[in-house]
Amino acid sequence: MKKVVTACPHCFNAIKNEWKDFGGTYEVIHHTQLIGKLIKEGKLKPTKGTEQKITYHDSCYIGRWNQEYEAPRAILNALPMAKVQEMEKNSANGMCCGAGGGRMWMEEHIGTRVNIKRTEQALATNASTIAANCPFCMTMLTDGVKSKDMAEKVKVVDIAELIDQATI
Repeated sequence: MKKVVTACPHCFNAIKNEWKDFGGTYEVIHHTQLIGKLIKEGKLKPTKGTEQKITYHDSCYIGRWNQEYEAPRAILNALPMAKVQEMEKNSANGMCCGAGGGRMWMEEHIGTRVNIKRTEQALATNASTIAANCPFCMTMLTDGVKSKDMAEKVKVVDIAELIDQATI
């Protein structure tokens, strides 16, 4: 069986769950699962500490659609000196950033944009870093942080970037 590693939760879900209907049978691994496995096996050792306060946004297609909540959190908890603060809505009760529903390209005419609501939840943790595992989520949350004039104080990064910084 061929193995596919992806950094995109949307691709992860489609290749893992939908391509088999068209003859595509693959072992599909999200990059957070691979990084988590490498840390657990001692093959990747985060040693450089960070005193960042980090909150984590569960992407829909890794979290609620595929029930992977452990790997991203294990990675964050492996970061020396990091302080991880969960958002009120997390794991199975996490909230969508809006990108998967096409909200990245649409204007809201009623109410608040969903990415702004999710960003407000992240900012409520007083974290200096919002960690994500999806390029679409990162765009939506970065736009949200900018709209709240917090871009100088709060960074949105992929979990892989945090591990990269911790293993230099």
